[in-house]
Amino acid sequence: MPGKLPLNVAYFVYGVALCGTFAGQLFFGCLGDKLGRKKVYGVTLILMVVCSLASGLSFGETREGIITTLCFFRFWLGFGIGGDYPLSATIMSEYANKKTRGAFIAAVFAMQGFGILAGGIVSLVVSAIFNSRWNAPPYYFNAVDSLPPKSDYIWRIILMFGAIPAAMTYYWRMQMPETARYTALVAQNARQAALDMSKVLQVEFEVEQEVVARVTRQQYGLFSMKFLRRHGRHLFGCSICWLLLDIGYYSQNLFQKDVFTSIGWLPPANTTSGPEEVYKVARAQTLIALCGVIPGFWFTVVTIDYIGRFLIQLMGFFFMSVFMFALAFPYTHWKKSSNNSSFLLMYSLTFFFANFGPNSTTFILPAEIFSARLRSTCHGIAAASGKVGAMIGTFGFLSLTEGDDSGPTSDKHMQRALLILSVINAFGVAFTFVVPETKGKSLEEWEQGEENGEDRHASTIELSERSLFARA
Repeated sequence: MPGKLPLNVAYFVYGVALCGTFAGQLFFGCLGDKLGRKKVYGVTLILMVVCSLASGLSFGETREGIITTLCFFRFWLGFGIGGDYPLSATIMSEYANKKTRGAFIAAVFAMQGFGILAGGIVSLVVSAIFNSRWNAPPYYFNAVDSLPPKSDYIWRIILMFGAIPAAMTYYWRMQMPETARYTALVAQNARQAALDMSKVLQVEFEVEQEVVARVTRQQYGLFSMKFLRRHGRHLFGCSICWLLLDIGYYSQNLFQKDVFTSIGWLPPANTTSGPEEVYKVARAQTLIALCGVIPGFWFTVVTIDYIGRFLIQLMGFFFMSVFMFALAFPYTHWKKSSNNSSFLLMYSLTFFFANFGPNSTTFILPAEIFSARLRSTCHGIAAASGKVGAMIGTFGFLSLTEGDDSGPTSDKHMQRALLILSVINAFGVAFTFVVPETKGKSLEEWEQGEENGEDRHASTIELSERSLFARA
């Protein structure tokens, strides 16, 4: 039917990118702790640029061949994107000081809001150009002509455009030195760490190799009992909260078009041409990004170092659950044209509280809790757990709401999906209590406090707060 991929193709297209991201988060997260953040950071960027271009150039003599090629490159694109999660968070956390660390990491993640907005704008411009050039008839009038052959270039151009901003950051990534915390605490070279920080901040730092020895005197591995005792609960909490978030968050993104159509904000797919449908869907998603996604991210940036990670995550899960339940329970009521504005407001608020909530904090917390030797690896594990949730949400939603390819999503199926997501977010509220608060502590202070069962005095961690990182 128009406007939808066949269910088996949808499973393949959505699933392969998520599998790639899952694998990349685990692989590059571990590699970042073994080889260093900077070395691996450049590799992930090259992979993203090349595979973004290759996705748009997907080739084949048949539709099946093109889809297969596209999915191949989407896997490797996801692999590179997955690696960027733990590395971006870890690098930012290790450069920042304790007073502004939350805002700095949140700001890195919040830039994806502008990426979503830019993607929407590119889609609007490209589809508008093609629509005005060919002015295709709606599907019900002429199914074949409603999708002009040249419109195949729309999705290709949109995908390839994503390589441009990524490529523009390559020079700055390569100029950035290795984080001083990795150099000092993992490579145990305080002299080089001091030189790197002096280069970045243009301030002289003292070399304190003996402090490095004190901070790193007790090493332990990921699979050791010591890690299990000290951080097993934290890794579980970060992972399960990220998993629960992504079940709902990815489902929300999938059913946006169905929601907009059901309330009359988008016309039925059979009343539009292919380029026109792309334009209208992009317009709706761009408005949601402007009204809910971007404000939510930047509320987190502004407030996180004042009210803390725990409260933001708790509040976010709670209000996501409340608003999804409110949308689901009288779902047919919201479909009335007189209630469309109220529906869109509450629907936007679910995105607002996702981003002013767990979508930001689940990215931040794993970069702060774990020791330098395992920070990137543990962040990758937590992020990969999120992708497991994304797969559950994607495949579960498609199965629940589609069932077959015969028609649009029914009101009953949509209501059921919203109720399930409301319950899942309620579980997120409960599991948030497993995750600790890291506001106001340096990375080493947190680790030393965990080791000794209390917050240690600053002299034991003077490497981070007074020697190298106080001005970072």
